[in-house]
Amino acid sequence: MAEKGFNKWIITFTVITASLLELIDTTVVNVSTPQIMGNLGATLEDVGWVVTAYAVANVIILPMTGWLSGRFGRRNYFVFSIILFTVASFFCGNADNIWELVIFRFIQGIGGGALLSTSQSILVETWPKEQMGMATALFGLGVVIGPTLGPTLGGFITDHFSWPWIFYINIPLGIIAVLLALTYIKDSIHQHGKGDVDWLGIFLLVLGIGSLQVILEKGESEDWFATPYITGLTILSVLGIVLFIWRELTAEHPIVNLRILKNRELSIGMFTTFILGFGLFGSVFIFPIFCQNLLGFTAQQTGELMIPGGLSTIIMMPLVGRLLQKGVPPQIMATFGFILFFLFTMTLSNSNLQSGEKDFFFPLMLRGVGLSLLFVPLTTLALGSLSPQNVAQGVGLNNMMRQLGGSFGVALVTTFIHLRQATHRTNLLEHVNTYDPAFNARYQAMYNGFLSKGFDSAHASSLAYKAIDGAVLKQTYLMTYVDVFGSLEFSSFSVFHCSICRGLRKRHRWWWMLTKGMFNVQGSRFKVQGSKFKVQSSRFNVPSPTGQTLNFEL
Repeated sequence: MAEKGFNKWIITFTVITASLLELIDTTVVNVSTPQIMGNLGATLEDVGWVVTAYAVANVIILPMTGWLSGRFGRRNYFVFSIILFTVASFFCGNADNIWELVIFRFIQGIGGGALLSTSQSILVETWPKEQMGMATALFGLGVVIGPTLGPTLGGFITDHFSWPWIFYINIPLGIIAVLLALTYIKDSIHQHGKGDVDWLGIFLLVLGIGSLQVILEKGESEDWFATPYITGLTILSVLGIVLFIWRELTAEHPIVNLRILKNRELSIGMFTTFILGFGLFGSVFIFPIFCQNLLGFTAQQTGELMIPGGLSTIIMMPLVGRLLQKGVPPQIMATFGFILFFLFTMTLSNSNLQSGEKDFFFPLMLRGVGLSLLFVPLTTLALGSLSPQNVAQGVGLNNMMRQLGGSFGVALVTTFIHLRQATHRTNLLEHVNTYDPAFNARYQAMYNGFLSKGFDSAHASSLAYKAIDGAVLKQTYLMTYVDVFGSLEFSSFSVFHCSICRGLRKRHRWWWMLTKGMFNVQGSRFKVQGSKFKVQSSRFNVPSPTGQTLNFEL
């Protein structure tokens, strides 16, 4: 039952706070790994399990949240999850060794994953159905800003305090969220009956999805199928997922009601959410590496770069929700959102070694606005047609797909980086020989420069070769990162186009014609230079199904 007035807003604040806690902790540890390694005497591979354990717990619990809320009561389950997350945060900060930290991060992930989906379910029922766009927009603030803010917050806390405080900071916020939840949040009137526990379904879910998440998190660092345990987990994952699907479709009381995937909007929405997760987490992962490893930015400088884009998202989310309330078709907003994200990746693919903070301001603003225009409409399309009884299950599945999309994105981007680095370095080294005039000229200039600084001939020659190798390495990294941004640009455009157009063309004929390119652009010119994008004199004439023409002019 929808709430009104003060209760509606205090419940909204409570659930956004809870979901923001979970999402920030997804990435907050990434920038603190050197300090954790030194303090706990762990290797880089060991610290990697701190991130993996949290992600695995998240992706396992997300699809189960609908069933758990129905069995134990949504309010009880939500409060318990906040308490579990908060207590685990305390023990993470007090960990004496790396494996103790890994165990408590897994427990923290179980509580955190429940916060995400349960929060969204509560919001959907708290707001009237005609205001669902606004509810989704407010929830999206945490989803989009959390992964972006995590590294910035983690870097600031680690630099000015110590790494345990990235966990301790959750404690006061968790206590506030618990008190507010106990006071204002009510159980859902659409809770399912208890029934029998499908233990086999739970086991197969943990086996299949858990193994898949470990593969995605550790596969690249373990050289994928060259490592026996990755191969074994792949087999278990395939078997587990296939058997899980069979079990849930035949069980009388399934843990995850897969029958709701017959809903066309939900199925298409989950797929596009997967792509959104791919782009969101993939771009958040690659951009800081590009800035810090190649351009020499500090962690704090990189985090500050992300702030304007985050602020643009904060401003745009409520505006998008209001536009949805006023009847603006979500397909139009998703189209323009994707165009902005496309321009973000296209602009960054033109980066060079002289790129600075000013060059990234506009692309990151495009990304922030674009993600707000993508997340809210796509989530509204996915969940808007579900019955109240199926909302919790739909939310859990949708959030799981975003998490898996992010994991696939990071895994594929990391693998692609290593493959392209090898290719580009090999190609560049073909020109590093005494028969290449450009190489000889560069070598001679560097050699003479070192001689003029007082180095002997042998030392000057060695330093000149090292300097050239450093230049080759930088160019290798630059070409690799440009390729990554280009691949994100191409793959996201292709998959988004196919999934949205094919899924919605029967129900939205005008949308199908628009995205298939059945429109005329008259007198349009656009120009991309560095981070500047300019559209001049553009008019779009789009034929509608009734034979009328819709005119858009920029």
